[in-house]
Amino acid sequence: MGISGKPEELIHMSAARSPKVQVIKRFSGGGTVVVDQDTVFATLIMQASALPDVECYPRPVMRWSESFYSPVFAPYGPFQLQEHDYVFGERKFGGNAQAITKQRWLHHTSLLWDFQERHMALLKHPSKIPAYRGERSHLEFLCKLRDFMPSRDSLLDSIAGSLQTSGFHTQETSLAEAEQVLSRDHIKSTQVLAS
Repeated sequence: MGISGKPEELIHMSAARSPKVQVIKRFSGGGTVVVDQDTVFATLIMQASALPDVECYPRPVMRWSESFYSPVFAPYGPFQLQEHDYVFGERKFGGNAQAITKQRWLHHTSLLWDFQERHMALLKHPSKIPAYRGERSHLEFLCKLRDFMPSRDSLLDSIAGSLQTSGFHTQETSLAEAEQVLSRDHIKSTQVLAS
């Protein structure tokens, strides 16, 4: 759930308690996302100086992200940015959240490689919805990347390739190295609200 989200307005809490679903409030903005082993996360953390033509405001960052992700998704369907979502046509497969300061920004993307319909039923129809969604249910509004792309690995390789063609240096790291970095002292602002 985004930082300003209210669980009772966004989630069927009694249904979420039954399968012991954790409700986590993240430090960035954005909507509510169902997360499981079929969700792929991509987070871009940028110094403003790395992209001097992109202002540190939500709309310019979103516009840049559409051009960044276009080579990843456009070969597989009618890809575009609709408000704050990545879509094929009128069906969403990626949601975004941001945290922005004067000289840095962070852009989270939750990509739906696949999803369980019963998990999507835990989400309420939010009061604030994108105009293109209309009154469609989650299942009418969403699509799965696995129905468009050849493999999860090809998705990850395409994102890495877009970083390289955008002029960024990439370096793979192991899970053990990432866990070592996470063990260091750092500000923790993500909260578990219910489990």
